[in-house]
Amino acid sequence: MARKNKENKNMALSAVLRDEGDSSEDDYRRKRDKNNQAVKRSRVKSRMRTQQTLQRVNQLKTENDMLEEKIKLLSKELGFLKELFMAQAGTSQIELPKSVDLKTLLSDTTSDILDNDLSKPPSSS
Repeated sequence: MARKNKENKNMALSAVLRDEGDSSEDDYRRKRDKNNQAVKRSRVKSRMRTQQTLQRVNQLKTENDMLEEKIKLLSKELGFLKELFMAQAGTSQIELPKSVDLKTLLSDTTSDILDNDLSKPPSSS
């Protein structure tokens, strides 16, 4: 009889240990799953940040190209106006052709610059 009690106690103890082992295994699995989900979310956020940065870089490159074109145009206009001023002041040897309509030339250049500025959507910084 004592032997049966001892066997019953051993069986009960092993059942408890098995349950604790299952419980710790379930806890481990839950923690791993939770961590895996967190890693996935982190990677998605990282990809989105990288994509947004690339889009911003492309937007700034485009804007930079437009500004460089504007600088070239304004530099040409400045050079022309300097020559015109010097010719008017009588210190330059350059004469303007009679066929150049200065008002039309300047109004077209100015309207082109304004059109480029107005047609461009405002940049979001």
